[in-house]
Amino acid sequence: MAGHENNRHPSPAEATAVPDSLPPLPPAFEALLHAVIPPPWQAQALASYTTAKDVVFRLNPLRLQDRAAAMQALAALPVQPVPGVSDVFRLPPRARTALTHHSLVADGSLYIQGIASMAAVWALQPQPHEEVLDLAAAPGGKTALMAACMDNRGRIAAVEPVRARFFRLKANLQRLGVRNTQLYLKDGRQVGRLVPQRFDRVLLDAPCSSEAQITRLDPRSWAHWSQRKVRASAQVQAGLLASAADALKPGGVLVYSTCSLSPEENECVLDVLLRHRDDLQPEPAPWPCPLPAVPGLTEWAGQTLHPGLVHARRIIPTEWTDAFFLCRLRKRSPGS
Repeated sequence: MAGHENNRHPSPAEATAVPDSLPPLPPAFEALLHAVIPPPWQAQALASYTTAKDVVFRLNPLRLQDRAAAMQALAALPVQPVPGVSDVFRLPPRARTALTHHSLVADGSLYIQGIASMAAVWALQPQPHEEVLDLAAAPGGKTALMAACMDNRGRIAAVEPVRARFFRLKANLQRLGVRNTQLYLKDGRQVGRLVPQRFDRVLLDAPCSSEAQITRLDPRSWAHWSQRKVRASAQVQAGLLASAADALKPGGVLVYSTCSLSPEENECVLDVLLRHRDDLQPEPAPWPCPLPAVPGLTEWAGQTLHPGLVHARRIIPTEWTDAFFLCRLRKRSPGS
């Protein structure tokens, strides 16, 4: 699903389970891991499914009044800065409850958000003067980070089709001090047709099969996952991606991302678009934080894919990162 900044994490009781007693991952999912994660990363990736993950959070400049005071308020917690990025930190899993109930979270000065979710916004690089589209915006963590990057200037159009998620998005953005965003309760697949070539940048963090939420600590986490779910997600993603491309201005930047590892939801969806449109080209994405990631695939299931997909990145699940995929695309200007 889109908007996975605050995925469910195991309780302390679940986190202390003995790994050998845990149920195995679905065979099809484990086969996927072996197929898309290079051997040097596989042991660490597989181990990440048996323990609770570190908590990652960022300070929110749209609400934060006094950074020094905020850091003092967090002094009792074992906070570690994430290298390469300012005001992003991680904590061990045992500190999750204390952080979740902290006053800085309640007043919006601090937001708990997976580092991969932040990476999608860093790849997009929204600027203060621009008009930006967030095509599947709930619950709003990426929208709020974009607003922070833009210093609450310019304009963000945040689209969400599900009513309950739309109102959660609205409440989150209000709490986080976002003021440059207009919200639309709408199917994102319609947007490109309604406002073609309008936006300087587009973020599509697409609804997906939610493979990043799978954990051996809770068999319920894969209750609804199947290869049929992957295929159904890919159909929705293709429609949203075509809409996102239509809504983008020539010269603009589109970032496509999912919390899925399956190539069918990632490279294969992009490959279909790129083979039907010659005005879009993958390009390297800014990568300020040393995230464990590997290049996108240019071949899958015997099919050769667009060579530019080597610029995509698949983030490896580890003790502090969730599974994630992102690709940055540039729309060519006419005649270029």
